[in-house]
Amino acid sequence: MSGWRRSSTCESNACVEVTWRKASRSAGNGACVEVAGTQGAVLVRDSKDPDGPRLALGAAQWSAFLAGVKDGQFDS
Repeated sequence: MSGWRRSSTCESNACVEVTWRKASRSAGNGACVEVAGTQGAVLVRDSKDPDGPRLALGAAQWSAFLAGVKDGQFDS
């Protein structure tokens, strides 16, 4: 995943942008998450609400989340 970059639309040095990625196996029904890598964290957001809340997960939290997904912990 990519790191931080300065936003091309930023007017100060306090802005950054990241590259968001959606799973290639996304169902296409809008029930997807997008992720972006940063220095020291993985950001997660709802693809239907790109300007909405985001989670910042550290490496251990991200690994635990992925393990839960693989184990079916979040299946409904």
